[in-house]
Amino acid sequence: MDKDIIKNKNIISIIAIIILLLAIPSGLWPYGYYIFLRWAIAGIALFVLWVAYELKEKTWIGLMIIIVILFNPVVPVYLDKETWVIIDFIAAVLFLISIFKIKNHENN
Repeated sequence: MDKDIIKNKNIISIIAIIILLLAIPSGLWPYGYYIFLRWAIAGIALFVLWVAYELKEKTWIGLMIIIVILFNPVVPVYLDKETWVIIDFIAAVLFLISIFKIKNHENN
């Protein structure tokens, strides 16, 4: 896989981490931010899922599918704020770990 694709995956993973962590404080954002968050995280997770698929990273394929399902904006999953705080944090951690774990092993 092209090094630029891996670099782009890492950059958008950092963006995902930032917007997920910004969603954690209560009352900081209007409701529209959380709608944006669903679209952005689902899209980023789909991209990371594609990269993981191309690199045959089975564990990461499964983890990104879970994130896509939880954050999908088409058929939203409705949970209370406390649960979303935990999910947002775990998703941010997973995106952080993916930066170091999902890579082209042929070029290392």
